[in-house]
Amino acid sequence: MDNRLVIVTGLSGAGKSLAMRCLEDLGFFCVDNLPPELIPKFAELCAQTRGQIRRIGLVIDIRGGQFFSGLADVLAGLCNQGLKYEILYLEATNETLVRRFKETRRPHPLSPSGEIVEGIAEERRQMMELRGLANKVIDTSNLTVNQLKQEIGNLYGDEGGQNRLAITIVSFGFKYGIPLDADLVMDVRFLPNPHYVPELRPLTGHDERVRDYVFASPVTGEFNQRMVEMLEFLIPHYMNEGKTTLTVAVGCTGGCHRSVALANFLGQHLSEADFRVAVRHRDIDR
Repeated sequence: MDNRLVIVTGLSGAGKSLAMRCLEDLGFFCVDNLPPELIPKFAELCAQTRGQIRRIGLVIDIRGGQFFSGLADVLAGLCNQGLKYEILYLEATNETLVRRFKETRRPHPLSPSGEIVEGIAEERRQMMELRGLANKVIDTSNLTVNQLKQEIGNLYGDEGGQNRLAITIVSFGFKYGIPLDADLVMDVRFLPNPHYVPELRPLTGHDERVRDYVFASPVTGEFNQRMVEMLEFLIPHYMNEGKTTLTVAVGCTGGCHRSVALANFLGQHLSEADFRVAVRHRDIDR
C-alpha cells in the first residue's frame, strides 16, 4: 500500500470532525487543526516510521487563523518536494449550517459575537481558493451520519477490486433539487410512475412490487441497457484521466419509487463488475 495523505477541510459545521473519525476507523493516523506550516515536517516524521504510519489524515480549517492563509503556499511546496496529497472539502447550504450551529449552541469561528450567516459568508470567501484545489467536494446538507461514513469509506477504504474509481449512485427527487455533487444526472421521470397506483404509493423502490411495476415496461429495460452501456463507455475514460470518484444521480419526481429502483439496479450491476460502489437514497424518507 502506498503512503496516503488526506487533507480534510471545508466549512465550519460541514462535518470535518466526523470525517476525521471515519478516517481513523479506516486506519488513518489523524491530527486535528494542525498548523499548515507543520505539514511538511509532520509528513517527514511519519515517513521515518518505516511504514508504521502509511495513511495520514489532517484536518485543517479556518480555526488556524493567520496560519491558515499560508496553506496554499505549503501545498505548493509539498508538490515541489514530491509529496502527494489529496484534499477532501466538505460544505453544506447556509440553512443547514445555521441550523447545526444553533443546535450545538456554538458561535461561528469568524463571527463569535455576531450573525452566523455573516461568518459563513466570510468563510466561504476565504475558502474559495482551497475549494478549487479539492480532489473531492462533498455537500453534507442531506447526508445522514451513516451516509457520510459510507462516502468516506468508499473514497478512502482499502481497495476491494482492480478498479480504483469510487462510484456513488444517488437516488433523488427533482422536487427537492438536484444533488450538488453529481457528475452525471439521469432523469427517469418518463418511466411508469407507481405513485398513481394506490396500492404501490406508500411503498418504495426497495419493494419487489414497485420494482416489478417499473421494470415491466419495455422502455425501462431499454433505458437500463443504454444507461449501463454509456457508463461502461465513460468509466474507463474517466479513469484514464485520473478521475478517482464518480457520482451518478438518478432522479424521479419525489425520489421514492422509480429513482430508488433504478439506482439499486445500477449499483448492483456495477458492483458485479468489480467496481467500488456505494448507493444512497437521499429523499426516500421525505
